[in-house]
Amino acid sequence: MAGYMSSKKTMEINPENPIMEELRKRADADKNDKSVKDLVLLLFETALLTSGFSLDEPNTFGNRIHRMMKLGLSIDEDGPEADAEMPPLEEADADAEGSKMEEVD
Repeated sequence: MAGYMSSKKTMEINPENPIMEELRKRADADKNDKSVKDLVLLLFETALLTSGFSLDEPNTFGNRIHRMMKLGLSIDEDGPEADAEMPPLEEADADAEGSKMEEVD
């Protein structure tokens, strides 16, 4: 009964927002652009965090932010200082047990 009484969460996107317009242009230009996929996922995960929800994989979120920072700072992703432990974008279906944080009493 409590499930029916609680409100459902809805994410609304303003299609006229300049961020959304630019993401749409870049996605239309290249459907396989990793930076566009990262930005869309960052937008969604940031909306979850600001709404009070927790992320299933906070390490992936952090790695995605680092990857976007490197892109913004024009740091070569394939250079010697590139993080070898950076997960690929399609890792969402991987085993979630290995990425969960250890619980501390």
